[in-house]
Amino acid sequence: MLRHEFRPGRLIAGATGMAIAVLYAGDAAGSWHTPWYAVLPLLCGGLGLAGAAAWVAYRLRRRRVARTASTESTDAPASTSGSHAMR
Repeated sequence: MLRHEFRPGRLIAGATGMAIAVLYAGDAAGSWHTPWYAVLPLLCGGLGLAGAAAWVAYRLRRRRVARTASTESTDAPASTSGSHAMR
């Protein structure tokens, strides 16, 4: 019983944001020093990985929906007379 479908791209983007927040929070607390330019590779890499994961998940969802739709051939077609009118 799922409430919503799993979105791995959003998970990775959120984890990237949290990692950047932890880096800056540690810098603000004085635990370590984080240079401003150290976050750019993390941000670009994380968002790129999130985009790739979202694309792969999208393709898998589309493939699953298409496969399910092709096996459900129990109903009659919408119209057999050649028009596009719905029954």
